[in-house]
Amino acid sequence: MQSITVSPKYQVVIPLAVRKALGLVPGVKLQVMQFEDRIELIPLRSAKSLRGALPGLDTEVPRDGDRV
Repeated sequence: MQSITVSPKYQVVIPLAVRKALGLVPGVKLQVMQFEDRIELIPLRSAKSLRGALPGLDTEVPRDGDRV
């Protein structure tokens, strides 16, 4: 586990190993969430990049006969 320091401007640097593991590059947006006594940074992904993320999910939707 690595530790980081909050700068006087409340900035932090994400360690290189974490950036590489998550594929973070400059400009990537992160969602910041407070959960109990911790801070979570969650990379925002486009809907397109999530395609196929749930294999085996039944995507068939019953439709009425007058609907396309």
